Amino acid sequence: MKPVPHATTLRRAPVQRRSAERLTRILDACADLLDEVGYDDLSTRAVALRAGVPIGSVYRFFGNKRAMADALAQRNLDRYAERVTDRLEEVGPGGWRAAMDAVLDEYLAMKRTAPGFSLVDFGNQIPVGTRGAEPNTRVADRLTDLLSAYLGREPDDDLRRTFLVAVEAADTLVQLAFRLNPSGDERIIEETRALLRAYLARSLD
Repeated sequence: MKPVPHATTLRRAPVQRRSAERLTRILDACADLLDEVGYDDLSTRAVALRAGVPIGSVYRFFGNKRAMADALAQRNLDRYAERVTDRLEEVGPGGWRAAMDAVLDEYLAMKRTAPGFSLVDFGNQIPVGTRGAEPNTRVADRLTDLLSAYLGREPDDDLRRTFLVAVEAADTLVQLAFRLNPSGDERIIEETRALLRAYLARSLD
């Protein structure tokens, strides 16, 4: 069973398998509808209808659509961490450049394929146009924990700051790439990759 969103995003955490499966259907429906109608026209009633559950089931987990979007963002982050972990296991020991490629490539893959990701990603785009700092800090912290183990480094404050700067820079440039091209402008993406390698080499070489 896939991990459920962090308990703080839910009114009630699912305990039984049936409840967890219902929550999954609700978040899947939320993601699909975000792509179809956008955040402003998203409604809990439409999500319930698409998920095939009573409206009360939605409110059992979420007080409003913002809480639902936040839970979707947390699930995205959990799945992203799983994808990066799996990718690192596939490539094996390869140094920080291989790890950085995995981190960037898996983010781009989710950006291109994950329903609702273009609006929600890890929680920093709703309301549309707002980009708070907290989600990127969560991403950087998760990546620091993953990559420090892979690289055999101590996850100290310096490493966390390094990855936070890298995440903030990559986030800004990837957003630019997808503004220029709905599939992501490859030239901007390659510039992003080069910038990250030049920056991270200062701390990781």
